[in-house]
Amino acid sequence: MTATRNHRKLTIGLTTAAILAAGVGVANADVSVSAPAGAAAGSARHSGWAGITREQVQIDFGKGWVTKAELTYPSNARGRLPVVVFLHGSGHNDMNQTLPEGKGATFVPLAQAAGREGFATLRFNKRGVTDIGPVESTDPAQLAPENPYRQIQLDAASVIRFAARSPRVDPSRIYLLGHSEGTNVAANLASDPKKYGIPKPAGVVEMGVVGKPIKDLLTFQIYGRLLLQLHDEFDVDGDGRLTATEAADGLVGQPKAEADQFRSVLLDGSRVSAATDRDHDGRIAIDAEAGAVLRKTTHIDDYPNLPDLDPSVISYAKDLARFPTVTQALPKFRGPTLMLNGENDLQTPARAAIAADAAVAAAGNTDHKLVIYPGMAHTMNITPKFHPDFGEPDKQVVTEIQGWLKSHR
Repeated sequence: MTATRNHRKLTIGLTTAAILAAGVGVANADVSVSAPAGAAAGSARHSGWAGITREQVQIDFGKGWVTKAELTYPSNARGRLPVVVFLHGSGHNDMNQTLPEGKGATFVPLAQAAGREGFATLRFNKRGVTDIGPVESTDPAQLAPENPYRQIQLDAASVIRFAARSPRVDPSRIYLLGHSEGTNVAANLASDPKKYGIPKPAGVVEMGVVGKPIKDLLTFQIYGRLLLQLHDEFDVDGDGRLTATEAADGLVGQPKAEADQFRSVLLDGSRVSAATDRDHDGRIAIDAEAGAVLRKTTHIDDYPNLPDLDPSVISYAKDLARFPTVTQALPKFRGPTLMLNGENDLQTPARAAIAADAAVAAAGNTDHKLVIYPGMAHTMNITPKFHPDFGEPDKQVVTEIQGWLKSHR
């Protein structure tokens, strides 16, 4: 969930340069084709499907969109099974939540782990996505709806209704697993299932928790993280002010675009920037002086009409702001919850997950758990904090979710 125009770098977060489509539909559960257990799922790198049957299905979202999906279950299973429905992060994600740059997929290892614990799983392409990759439709009506987040909720509800009607699934044991945007969708649906026409979920798993309003999160991503980086990586003596030496040393090893951005604020040649150093003491106060300049250069006070945000992102942010956050919605859900967040997450900060879990506890839910992972970022992999690299969820994340599902089966 980074505020940049690079579309593929936005596919696993909360906001994106090309938001999803429109239409209210009732899932159609009558299209099903079996795939052999162990067959490839969009990526030959995944070979963990042994003993798991995979059915290629289609779900009618309405308004001209039928999406591809995959229902999996243990091949030797008998009777109806608990099911995990996967809810993506923002952007045009396929059913695997395929990561950019060939870095794997978020949902495949989790679905395989759930299958090993006797769960069915249901993964689906978001509206506007035609195939694994992801491959997108060229139909603008499906890619840019009037109320994009609302439509994402309605599509997710269609998927849950599809799962509930499957002869393989126990409709009283539907678990929602959301990542980033999907945590908000799961919380919204679980807090009021009757409103969305779905069965009450049996449990909710959240990765990269949207515990704060979208305005707060985007403000942090676009502006606040720059100050955090100056404090963490530049301010060696921790006094909140940067000397010319600290500023110059901090630029070493930074990607060119970031180095250029910081240099323009901090330095005039070998000296601190006179324009930024307003009190002319030869040091730049990170918050009061650099912060003031960065507020102007990022245009953060013009939110949501920021020059670097595509119109579709602005539309999405406005629509999402109409709905409760995880912190506001999930306390209304009276079932078990598991929240996971990376300590290095710059898209959905760990502090927001802590607040959300505290709200769930304050509402009287005794079956809740929060895990904050040191060294992990938004895709739940271990990676540098300020220059995160995409990766599949770390083994300890997969193990945590697998164990939680087993204990709540």
